[in-house]
Amino acid sequence: MAYEKEKEIAIAAVQAAATICEKVRAEMVPEAIEKSDKSPVTVADFGAQAIVCKMLKDVFPNDPIVGEEDADDLRTPEMAARLTQVTGYVKAVIPDATDDQIPGWIDQGNGDVSPRYWTLDPIDGTKGFLRGDQYAVALAMVEDGDLKVGVLGCPALTLNGRSGILFVAVRGEGTMMMDMDGNNPEKISVTSSSDTANFRFVESVAHSDQELHSRIAQAAGITTEAIRMDSQAKYGTVASGNAVLYLRLPSPKYPGYREKIWDHAAGVLVIEEAGGKVTDMHGKTLDFSKEPRFVDTQGVVVSNGEIHDKVLAVLTN
Repeated sequence: MAYEKEKEIAIAAVQAAATICEKVRAEMVPEAIEKSDKSPVTVADFGAQAIVCKMLKDVFPNDPIVGEEDADDLRTPEMAARLTQVTGYVKAVIPDATDDQIPGWIDQGNGDVSPRYWTLDPIDGTKGFLRGDQYAVALAMVEDGDLKVGVLGCPALTLNGRSGILFVAVRGEGTMMMDMDGNNPEKISVTSSSDTANFRFVESVAHSDQELHSRIAQAAGITTEAIRMDSQAKYGTVASGNAVLYLRLPSPKYPGYREKIWDHAAGVLVIEEAGGKVTDMHGKTLDFSKEPRFVDTQGVVVSNGEIHDKVLAVLTN
């Protein structure tokens, strides 16, 4: 099968990163919430990016990686203790990792959009991570502008009777949902609009105009209250048939904001291979061939496909 090696390494890398994130969350986050201190996010972000980049570069040394983090801050004397913390967590996966290696591994994620590249968000959903709610480790591979492999690790997500979910999609092969350890895989697909129990929409806890979303969903025939969660776990919720729509529309508070490719790449392929559809609010396909931020994209509309045109019609009226 095409991209079998890429899929294998992507799954292993996301699983390893999720292991680090869960360990940080269990050991550092409770104290951080009390202090309103986001230091554990830094530790988990850096540790997850370091391990994913190291694992990808070991197998695909010529593939650029476009990631969210860089290690400049970790190289300062003031951050020496934080760097040691990051190394300690990475050692849970690579026991012989050293403080000297970690910044270099992280900065392997400072690559450019290229004919073939990977894009990584080591922790998508920072606030969810800190609250003990949803977050995702999101990794995708792009070739000639087309998404080919997408893996979403959602350690806190519960769907269809399972808790802790890995979504894996390969272009032309469908989307699989499995336990975080890779067990119990099942092929998933979006649900029909006739599935009244799941004819609902999902949106961000924050970073969204919830009143506007509600009006649009109602105009499309959705009358139930929204499911709210952080991260690309929303993509998995639609792909698995637990909702029919996810809206991420521009906020008037941030005119000119451009979405980042790593916030959507893995989720887009998970949706598309499950039979759904993703465009911007004007019906344009998301373009992963140019820059780390989308150039000509306004908002994101994710659906089961059946209601997509109806939603776009509402948005353009």
